[in-house]
Amino acid sequence: MMARTTATSAIRGAASAATAAPGTSVLERLLAKPRPLIMGVLNVTPDSFSDGGHFLKPAAAIEHARRLVAEGADIVDVGAESTRPYGGAMPITLGEERERLARILPAVIDLGVPVSIDTLKAPIAAWALEAGAAIVNDVWGLQRDPDMARVVADRGAPIVIMHNRESADPSIDIVADVSEFFARSLEIAAKAGIGLDRIVLDPGIGFGKTAEQSITCIARLDAWRNFNLPLLVGASRKRFIDSIVRSEPMQRLGGSLAAHLFAAEHGAAIVRVHDVGPTVQALAVTRAIGRAR
Repeated sequence: MMARTTATSAIRGAASAATAAPGTSVLERLLAKPRPLIMGVLNVTPDSFSDGGHFLKPAAAIEHARRLVAEGADIVDVGAESTRPYGGAMPITLGEERERLARILPAVIDLGVPVSIDTLKAPIAAWALEAGAAIVNDVWGLQRDPDMARVVADRGAPIVIMHNRESADPSIDIVADVSEFFARSLEIAAKAGIGLDRIVLDPGIGFGKTAEQSITCIARLDAWRNFNLPLLVGASRKRFIDSIVRSEPMQRLGGSLAAHLFAAEHGAAIVRVHDVGPTVQALAVTRAIGRAR
């Protein structure tokens, strides 16, 4: 928990030294909670690796968002274009992505929990923020769409910067690669005027990584403490679990819980999950046992 405390202190210090932007207070308020935050996943897509097509219909998507909130999600992460970590997703147009979101985003925002928009496209991020989304979740960490940093800066929104690669390379030092990627993204953020008080770092479990590299990223979270920023870990149902115990995505709850409990214990401020209820329970029981020592 020390890394989380350090990151939260850094955010508070940076925020007090600057004029607070509207999005800053959202992130500060969330991080002030005395436990890791839970980001619930809502994929409004036909081809996401785990639950593609389950929530494509607006009624199903909105009902699932209600369930995520009822089970204890602190943030609902909404995505309308698959960013499958193992490839094979079909890119969609800006118009298609916005159309999928327009049918559900207002209702999800009305649930009263901060919504993050999971998108590769700066115009979608801008549109969603104007509609009431609170956070941008960019799986290319400001390094794919050249306008993304400007959009985030102009609207004072928090940003999740996630590490990614076009393909996995088992020969590289993945910890060093993630660190170098974060450094580049933070330079882009600084040039655009995005304050450190609005940034979360995500090592991108499963994205451009072998199973072994994904495991290493979870095991070595402490490697990124020197950035003094909150860390997000999204290990939910990822393929590395299958490399340890053979399982299909919907059969990986146990592995997802194990990974997120480890991550929370070793510095993750946020975990991004499909199964909110079981994760809430697992984290609460772990905390109770820890208090009883």
